Amino acid sequence: MDFLKINGDYGEGGGQIIRSAITLSCITKQPIHLENIRKNRKIPGLRPQHLTAINILQKISNAKVIGAEIGSTELKFIPNNIESLQLIEDVGTAGSISLIAQVLIPVVSISQKKLNLRIKGGTDVPWSPTFDYTQHVLREAYSRMGIKFSIELTKRGYYPKGGGEISLQVYPSHLKSTSLTKRKTNYVKLISTFSKISEERIRNQIKEIKRELTDKNFLVEEEIKNQDAVDSGASLLIYSIDENSIIGVDALFDKKTQRFDIDVDKFTNSLAVDDNLADMLVVPASLGNEKTRFQVKEITKHLETNLFVTSKITGCKYGIGKIKEGFEVIIEGISDSSIKQ
Repeated sequence: MDFLKINGDYGEGGGQIIRSAITLSCITKQPIHLENIRKNRKIPGLRPQHLTAINILQKISNAKVIGAEIGSTELKFIPNNIESLQLIEDVGTAGSISLIAQVLIPVVSISQKKLNLRIKGGTDVPWSPTFDYTQHVLREAYSRMGIKFSIELTKRGYYPKGGGEISLQVYPSHLKSTSLTKRKTNYVKLISTFSKISEERIRNQIKEIKRELTDKNFLVEEEIKNQDAVDSGASLLIYSIDENSIIGVDALFDKKTQRFDIDVDKFTNSLAVDDNLADMLVVPASLGNEKTRFQVKEITKHLETNLFVTSKITGCKYGIGKIKEGFEVIIEGISDSSIKQ
């Protein structure tokens, strides 16, 4: 078996390497051998959300998998043919549904298949995009790249118990390249949801954040929703979309400080895409038929790592250029030549 070896300790050394590697392994039919998985993390190895993503991909791609267990720092993944499926899954913890969706959507869609998934877990949890970010920001970005999916919330799930549930439908796609250069709009949507936390406290926080945005000449439309969940919690998404940009910044409510842990400057200073979205564009861009370009304020360790791992698996070329206010990333796709139906 001709495995492609990938050092899971490279660069950022976290879950992003696992997600990108198994996603591209399925699409390209390239067996991979991941070593040193999350080696230097406080709790090394695979976590429940990684395992759920691997197990679902195993079903979808009829893969042979060695080392798929909690705490494992080594994984061999040997994909086979992708199938259209209907599945019901449960992470069993507050593990992030959004991060699992990040893996499944490109695999199924780019492989010209369909997926109908109902999954329980965490919808709004630390170190992960919120459900609203996936629904409003990622869906818009993927749509422009030809990847179509719909996602609906059944119940919110916060840390530590989770208990959230979503429905995800993924449709066959034809990849397109895209160009995201600079935000022109000053229209902003702000969405906040909460459970078992004082509505007055949430509204006061939103008022402060809204004032920060309006002081910087943004026009803000707000939506605040009380959505019951097993645990108390709240989440916030600020986003703007125009023909040249897709920018979203999200945050959770910190119960210790009683505030949303959000950096509004991250949103106001963004050029064409936010830091998190930049990561998520790399995999589909690497498989497109032309050059995808986007401008970011900074090159994060996550983005750097993802570009390296993706280019190693697909053979795509990429470049990073310094521009006046940040950086431009150009990814030259491999014209679908690695996509194995």
